[in-house]
Amino acid sequence: MVAFSKFVTAQGLLLSAGLVACSSIASQATSDGLAEIEHIVLFMQENRAFDHYYGTMAGVRGFKDPNVKITNGKSVWYQPASSSEASYLLPWYLGGSDDSYAESSQCMIAGSNDWKPNHNAWNFGTINGWVTNNTAYSWGHFKRDDIPTHFGIVEGWTVGDMYQESVIGPTDPNRVTWVSGTINIDGSEGDVEENGGRFIENYETDGCEIGPTGIKYACYPLKWKTVPEYLEEAGISWFVFQDEDNFDDNPLAFFSSYQDASDDTFYAEKGLGYVGLESFYEMAANGTLPQISYIIGPAELSEHPPYQPKDGAWLQQRILDAVTSSPKYNSTVLIYSYDETGGWGDHVSPVISPNGTAGEWFTNPETPTDYVPSGPGFRVPFYVVSPWTRGGNVFTEPSDHNSQIMFLEQWAKAIGKEFTSAEMSPWRRSHMSNLVNMFDFSNPDYSVPEIANTSYPSRTSTGGYDGYSLCMTKYASLPSARPPVPYGEQTALDSLYTEDGYKQVRGQLTEGRHLVFTQVANGTEYALVSHYDSVYLKNSEAAEDYSSTVERFVLYQVGDEFSDEFYIKSYHDTYLHYSGEFYPTKAEASTFIINYVSSKGYTIKSLDLGDKYLSVRTTKYSPTFTPAKSYFNIFSVTY
Repeated sequence: MVAFSKFVTAQGLLLSAGLVACSSIASQATSDGLAEIEHIVLFMQENRAFDHYYGTMAGVRGFKDPNVKITNGKSVWYQPASSSEASYLLPWYLGGSDDSYAESSQCMIAGSNDWKPNHNAWNFGTINGWVTNNTAYSWGHFKRDDIPTHFGIVEGWTVGDMYQESVIGPTDPNRVTWVSGTINIDGSEGDVEENGGRFIENYETDGCEIGPTGIKYACYPLKWKTVPEYLEEAGISWFVFQDEDNFDDNPLAFFSSYQDASDDTFYAEKGLGYVGLESFYEMAANGTLPQISYIIGPAELSEHPPYQPKDGAWLQQRILDAVTSSPKYNSTVLIYSYDETGGWGDHVSPVISPNGTAGEWFTNPETPTDYVPSGPGFRVPFYVVSPWTRGGNVFTEPSDHNSQIMFLEQWAKAIGKEFTSAEMSPWRRSHMSNLVNMFDFSNPDYSVPEIANTSYPSRTSTGGYDGYSLCMTKYASLPSARPPVPYGEQTALDSLYTEDGYKQVRGQLTEGRHLVFTQVANGTEYALVSHYDSVYLKNSEAAEDYSSTVERFVLYQVGDEFSDEFYIKSYHDTYLHYSGEFYPTKAEASTFIINYVSSKGYTIKSLDLGDKYLSVRTTKYSPTFTPAKSYFNIFSVTY
């Protein structure tokens, strides 16, 4: 990597007029509430998968997913294995039965996050290569006791359980997408040395890579335009907060426009300076953050194996506390995300464009026999802290790192400083969520929940963080350094354990959850139920914790993952007809259109009845279809 000097001091940043947030944004409020936002903080961590962290969490698309992929008669949970002890491996808890494993697994390395191992795990959509094409440890996961702060932040605000890495590959391509919307799949057309296309691996050597057939690709440094350049042109203040020990995680440093910039340009001052995270904490406390903040954490707190989740949790909490205690918290959005899975497994089929989609599918220059999609890839942890995302909700729309850019675009439009990142592929722009439905601008909640405190990370005498090295040293020479893979010792009941509970759903629906539909009428909350052994659709008072099985339904999308048309199946495996009766086969099911309206809820309309919407009735306890729109709350439940 090219080395950069400290371009800006902390004092210089605090005094920089160009970085003081605009105080007039709140006065430009629009009907959707986006203009109430004054500050957006983008904080990306490293190398963890959604199931690996949150598969056991209540109310998300985790280990109780009713819509899992089936291949050759086996669900995705049963990953093929080559062990003599078992032909498959189910998800397994890394803490095992020995307390030492819970400690040693904090610094454990799983599989590879490189392009080929991850595409092999994807295996053209079968998702059955995690064990055989990565490692058995890829299929391991944590529970709440291992990462209590992570669970606490998610349950205090809103988690996205369909948020994916942008590239089925490693860190650099995903972080480049985070700040530019692309890895330039079409960049090999024309002069590749000019446009630097197809940046598919962690390549940071000057010049172009050359494939076996002589094709040039991944020409470094990168040449295309980044989102901060659009922000600068639009007059939106921004800054990258990082320490010198940034783990090479600032992707702006990969672009020639930043590398070649003189010290007095915004490229250098805002994008490459090492003012330290203390400057971020100070500015948050003073209410003087820029409108857009990028946070790049130090290596030892990044959560990239072998760096420990519990050390990363301390950084997450430190940033959370800085934001929530700021005088500007009421107008701030803090977005947590992870760049890629790090070789840890996830069970959900990535939402991928149709074969041949421009800007998405291409012939891999490293293995010219492979015609593959760049992504989006597997799910990674993603959650948003703000007064408008408070309450422990789950957001269900397909999203990826491009979604953060599109959210910035929507917000910029709302404040009258519109920009559009032209580098993003049209398919991503039209199919990935812009995240706006994650927010309830009509009902902000400014309270801050208590979060499980994480102990201060261990530090060396010179100030570095050394918790991971102490962990590795302690266990490196012991037989118990890593928990044994439980081949032949698993049952589905134990392996697919989840916590009991529920989360309220936000966003356009996707498959993957048991759902409860409720409405409040005359001061009472009613739930749709499958009555008399699932013969008729009825409604009755909702169970306090939404745990009744007769309230529970599963959706099957009619069409692709973006369709708003669904079949509705009861807990008893019968399908709803528009007449209100249930039938035993999907062929007899009616199609229902379910749409989300922010701050109101979900409408359910029968495709067969025209513009009539389902509503509860409190007199006969039988739902009915009426011309008036009637809104349901939906809860994702795991019991």
